[in-house]
Amino acid sequence: MATASASGPVKDHPAAVTFVLSVVGYTLVVGTFLGVVPGSIFPDLSLQQVNRLSDAIAVVNTLATLSLVAGWRWIRRDEVKKHAAAMVTAFGLILVFLVLYLTKIGGGGTKEFVGPQLVYYAYLAMLAIHIILSIVSVPVVLYAIVLGATHTPAELRDTAHARVGRIAAGSWILSLSLGVVTYLLLNHVYSWEFVEAAVVVAAPGLRS
Repeated sequence: MATASASGPVKDHPAAVTFVLSVVGYTLVVGTFLGVVPGSIFPDLSLQQVNRLSDAIAVVNTLATLSLVAGWRWIRRDEVKKHAAAMVTAFGLILVFLVLYLTKIGGGGTKEFVGPQLVYYAYLAMLAIHIILSIVSVPVVLYAIVLGATHTPAELRDTAHARVGRIAAGSWILSLSLGVVTYLLLNHVYSWEFVEAAVVVAAPGLRS
């Protein structure tokens, strides 16, 4: 949380800052999936490295979920400093996740679920909810973070931080939890088929 009440462009225009950051995030993810982001910025990953990144992402998401739950409990107990530390930790972990995820998708590829049809449908449903929440929660999460980073606890009472924060944390926790469940189903309970990254398919001469 901010400790000073000085005004500034970020503090005065949190919605505009949120919009810009959201566009940057969406562009990186969508561009990587479509192969628009230059493949040369990603390392050439083997399937084993893709699997290790998947494991690391699951660990990061689990830690982020625990941080969010802790932050939620602490703010309900009016432990503001602990709440702020937990939410900053969760946000930092999400940034780590983003780097790992883009590296895995851009430098290696994705894995498609192979298993019983009924489980497959359940997997798809959970994955769809996970992806949708991940997409729609980005601006909500960023707005809560921007407000929290630029306002003192006293100032936050006159903003939408508490209301937006509840929505952000709830959607974030559900999205991350479903992400971990689908990871377990895909990697440790059933099987998968590997699909190379778009940049590898589009420009095979750039990679071995």
